[in-house]
Amino acid sequence: MSDHLLPYLANCSLLFAEEPLLRRPAAARAAGFGAVEFWWPFAVPVPSDREVDAFTTAIEEAGVTLAGLNFFAGDLAGPDCGVLSIPGRSAEFRDNIDVVAGIGERLGVRGFNALYGNRVDGVDPARQDDLATENLVRAAKAAAGIGATVLVEAVSGPKPYPLRTATQVVSVLDRVHAAGAANVGFLCDLYHLAVNGDDIDAAIERYAGQIAHVQIADAPGRGEPGTGTLDLDRYLGALEAAGYHGWVSLEYKPSTADTVKSLDWLPEDRRSAR
Repeated sequence: MSDHLLPYLANCSLLFAEEPLLRRPAAARAAGFGAVEFWWPFAVPVPSDREVDAFTTAIEEAGVTLAGLNFFAGDLAGPDCGVLSIPGRSAEFRDNIDVVAGIGERLGVRGFNALYGNRVDGVDPARQDDLATENLVRAAKAAAGIGATVLVEAVSGPKPYPLRTATQVVSVLDRVHAAGAANVGFLCDLYHLAVNGDDIDAAIERYAGQIAHVQIADAPGRGEPGTGTLDLDRYLGALEAAGYHGWVSLEYKPSTADTVKSLDWLPEDRRSAR
């Protein structure tokens, strides 16, 4: 592990998956983490009050900070991934905004990830881009009310997701900023950028000032650091040197059924930072 001092958190949608979802915050706390993040933890954009309360209570009782939360994005493995730019589904994203903001206000969440959305056959990409800009501005306005930031990331995989490189993400940020939403930032996922063949060193050098959150996994395989070939320590050191001092999310698929065992590379005193 390098000498950087960036704080780590656990993505509890991938880590501690051997536990039921509502037990994962406590499992992360028991493993030494002081902060966690989740993908959208419900099946629908507007869950019941009881479901929301159960989730927020699990975070509070575990004694961890919920540093990040995804907006509802449809089926992450399906053609509807990223409903905010899909004309027939974007109303679900808009309905989700108030729920996300409510959870954020209760728990002090400061980062909300909005998946940009797959391209849809028969729909003009420019129309999807305009819709995405409109919905990101809406989301940013709600996030600004609680001092939070909306995040946009590049994603890898076979899905027709149009943001594959750092430059493509920043082009979206430029449009949203021009539309009046300043609190929208770059979620720099080192795994996705690497798998897509992007130049990570160049991305850090050019866009460090727009990076609002960082996620990591090794590649190939999306396992914990050390299971692949990415020089994650060097990249994180470069991010810190470039002025990034935010969270580093462990968004990997543990190579063992025991998440804690997959954390052997990270000393416990590094898991409770901030």
